[in-house]
Amino acid sequence: MKKILDQITEIVGNAFKQCGYDDKYGKTGISNRPDLCEYQCNGAMAAAKEYKKAPFMIGDEVVAILQDNSAFEKVECIKPGFINMVMSADFIGGYVRAMALEDKFGCDCEPKDETVFVDYGGANVAKPLHIGHLRSAVIGESVKRICKFAGYKTIGDVHLGDWGLQMGLIITELKERKPDLPYFDDNFTGEYPAEAPFTISELEEIYPCASGKSKEDAEYKKSAQNATYLLQNGHRALWKHIINVSVADLKKNYDNLNVHFDLWKGESDAQPYIADMVKDMVDRGIAHESQGAIVVDIAEENDSRELPPCIIRKSDGAANYETSDLATLIEREKLYAPKSYIYLADKRQELHYTQFFRVARKAGIVSPDTELKFIGFGTMNGSDGKPFKTRQGGVLRLEYLIKEIEDKVYEKIMANRTVDESEARNTAKMVGLAALKYGDLSNQASKDYVFDIDRFTSFEGDTGPYILYTIVRIKSILKKYENAGGVVSGIHTANPESESERSLMLVLTGMQDMIKTAYEESAPHKICKFIYDLSNAFNHFYHETKILSEEDENKKKGYIALIKLTKDVLETCVDLLGIEAPERM
Repeated sequence: MKKILDQITEIVGNAFKQCGYDDKYGKTGISNRPDLCEYQCNGAMAAAKEYKKAPFMIGDEVVAILQDNSAFEKVECIKPGFINMVMSADFIGGYVRAMALEDKFGCDCEPKDETVFVDYGGANVAKPLHIGHLRSAVIGESVKRICKFAGYKTIGDVHLGDWGLQMGLIITELKERKPDLPYFDDNFTGEYPAEAPFTISELEEIYPCASGKSKEDAEYKKSAQNATYLLQNGHRALWKHIINVSVADLKKNYDNLNVHFDLWKGESDAQPYIADMVKDMVDRGIAHESQGAIVVDIAEENDSRELPPCIIRKSDGAANYETSDLATLIEREKLYAPKSYIYLADKRQELHYTQFFRVARKAGIVSPDTELKFIGFGTMNGSDGKPFKTRQGGVLRLEYLIKEIEDKVYEKIMANRTVDESEARNTAKMVGLAALKYGDLSNQASKDYVFDIDRFTSFEGDTGPYILYTIVRIKSILKKYENAGGVVSGIHTANPESESERSLMLVLTGMQDMIKTAYEESAPHKICKFIYDLSNAFNHFYHETKILSEEDENKKKGYIALIKLTKDVLETCVDLLGIEAPERM
């Protein structure tokens, strides 16, 4: 189904052509003066330069053709040459009816035999999720869902931090605390325990303790480095327990965010590829030695700033993040060969991804037409404008943040006393998550934003609860209609009669263009803007229209069809944000 702007552009372009001008000048956009018109074409201004003719004369000729077209209620040329258009009720109603009949509301989302690989999450084993993990998780999940809706096969990978010195530190501290464990007995030949000899709570306490010791005790750090060396050379029984306990806890916490990964691979999966990768780059002259390290020069002529070489093996022979990411890419190409990769991380890591991408292309790890895209996100700040912290100045655990928002929503729901406590708790969980995720996703990813729990949990304004309340309101109307014997259908939408009905339909017609933009720009905030506008349009229509008390049954049926379509579109869009709507609020 063609986007509404494409349909109008085609009609206007044909009018230009009939007047002897190139149809490219018919490109039409949404008017920035809705008080004057709905759509506007400025092509006469550009055509005037080519055809050496006053723009208003060209505009008048085109308007003369368009006035006979049933798609327009009003079309006029305003000097110096703007073509202003108001569409006919039949055109708008027909477009909305077609949306209701089409799969995915007419969005160009045919299944494609191409894969998009999304790298998001970035959690570390043996460490709890904290608010620094929030943006990568919720933005990445939404981007993945948008790509899937657009018709692409999608793969989401958490890409765990499960390797390196942090693991050596944990193992060293475990050895000090539990020296009798069989993993530390070089003469042990039996079966290692099937169950981990520690809990996730112990692990989460062990790492910061070990990290602190290593900064003060050189011998302790040396022991940790030796443990890391042994791990990298095959001593992995205890490491597997650490991974299993950590992943089980991480999955639980990500599930609470409604964030799900297809793959739970980590840096460890890349290790078998590293030695051959480095050797190959050296052998082909792509990498060279510099001050004991192996580096790849990535600077290009057109760079606006100086870019340092990318280190792929440190002077002590160890790998780093660039090494791991490059080796991980080799494995992903071998197993999945997607058409594009999307990486999400703090925007302060931009240099890392610039280096990583350039080396990947220079070494031929990916083909020239494979897209490598980095989405760098800003920070979630407190009211002081600085990265959000606990009152004690520490990093807040994500589960505590979620609980704080749920409790705030629960208080607001119980203040109305419309549901029992059990239902209020379940509803608060869904609404609280919507408050948190919408509060994040409604901002452009690259922007920093202020976490404001009172604003995010408000049931009014540009918030997640407001969007969900709109969906619930529509569900309630439809249920009452069905209980009265009506049959709910989204395909009997009538032509708009009132201004509020027309406005609601016009917002609906923008869905296809919004989805296209959200996919192309990996921009969940475009969806948030659309559903906020749609919710406002519906609520205006609701307050202006007697839907269930309308005596004209055909008119009532048209209203029901329109709000059913509105609900379906809203629910589809919030799902793309990783949000669910309750039945009642």
